[in-house]
Amino acid sequence: MASLPPDDAALATELANLVARLPNLKHNQLIRQALSTLVRLAEGEIDRLDWKILASTLQDMERAAQAFYAYRHVRKVTIFGSARLQADSPEYQQAVDFARCITRQGFMVITGAGGGIMEAGNAGAGPENSFGLNIRLPFEQKANPYIEGDPKLVTFKYFFVRKLFLLKESDAVALFPGGFGTQDEAFECLTLSQTGKFGPVPMVLIDRPGGNYWQAWNRYIEEHLLKSGLISPADPSVYTITDRLDVACQTIADFYRMYHSCRYVGDLLVIRLKHELLDTDVAQLNRDFSDILVKGQIEKCPTLPEEAGDETAGLPRISLYFNQQDLGRLHQLILRLNQMGAAYPEARHPEQK
Repeated sequence: MASLPPDDAALATELANLVARLPNLKHNQLIRQALSTLVRLAEGEIDRLDWKILASTLQDMERAAQAFYAYRHVRKVTIFGSARLQADSPEYQQAVDFARCITRQGFMVITGAGGGIMEAGNAGAGPENSFGLNIRLPFEQKANPYIEGDPKLVTFKYFFVRKLFLLKESDAVALFPGGFGTQDEAFECLTLSQTGKFGPVPMVLIDRPGGNYWQAWNRYIEEHLLKSGLISPADPSVYTITDRLDVACQTIADFYRMYHSCRYVGDLLVIRLKHELLDTDVAQLNRDFSDILVKGQIEKCPTLPEEAGDETAGLPRISLYFNQQDLGRLHQLILRLNQMGAAYPEARHPEQK
C-alpha cells in the first residue's frame, strides 16, 4: 500500500488515537471517516454558513438517532397527511382508527408532530407508541398535545434531515389526503422507491370511507405517466389504494409475512426471510423473475461473511444479481414471497425487525 504524505499520516495517527479513546469501538472505522471529513473541511476554505448548516445538521441527526435507538427493533409506520384537516373530518377519524389498528398489531407510529392527520396519528397510537418529528419554523409549528413533552418528540431545524428520519426509520408508509406537502411526500416516497434509495417497504394510500382522493390521483398516474411510458408498468405495484382500514393494516402486516429485510453485498442482493423456501418455490421465482437478473439465478444462500455481525445472521436467505433498475418488479418479487409464505407456519411478530 502506498505510504501517506507526512501530514496525512500524522492526521491518521491522531484520529486513530482519538477513536481508540471513544466507547463505540464497533463503528470505529466509520467514526474515523467522519472525523477525517471534518478535519479536511477545517483545513480547507468553506463559508461560515456552510459550517452552520453542517453543525446544525449533525445536532439534528444526533437528537433523532438517540431518540430512535432504543426502539430500533420495532417496526414503525410513518403517517403523512394534511395538517389542516379538523378533528370532525372523516379523514381525521380514519387516521385515528388506522393508528390504533396498526399499533394493536405491535407497530409504532411516526408523524410530523403537527396538527390534522399528524395529530390524529399520534392520538390513535397513544404517546407510548408514537414518535413526533417536528420542524422549527419562523411561525413555530407547535407539537400536538398527544406527543408534546414526550422524549420521542424530536424538533428539527432542517426539513431535509426531518424527511431523512421520517423515511429512514419507517418500515411502512401510510398517506392520507393532503395538500402540496402530502403530494410532495407521496412523490418523494415513490421516487426514492423507484430509484432504490428507500425500501422496499409497503405504501398504503388511504381514502376516507367512500372517498376518491387517491383514486383520482391514481387516474392521473395511469393516464399521464403510465400510458405515456414515463414510468414502468410495474411501478404502481409499490403502493396500495384503499378506503378500508382492515385492508391497509393487513397490507402492512403481510409485507413482513415471509420477507424480513434485504441488503447488498457488493453487487449481490441478499434477501432475508422468516422461513427457508422450498426448492420448488425458488424454481418458481426463477421462472417468473428471470427478467430482473443480470446474471446467474435466484438461489438460497448462507449468511455471507460480510453479514457475520448482523443481527439477522440466523435468518434464511436468497440472493440474486438484481439489475438495480426494475424496482417495481423487485417489489412484485417480495409480494410473491409473501404469498408463498401463506403455506408456511404463521410468522410471529411481523412488527419486529
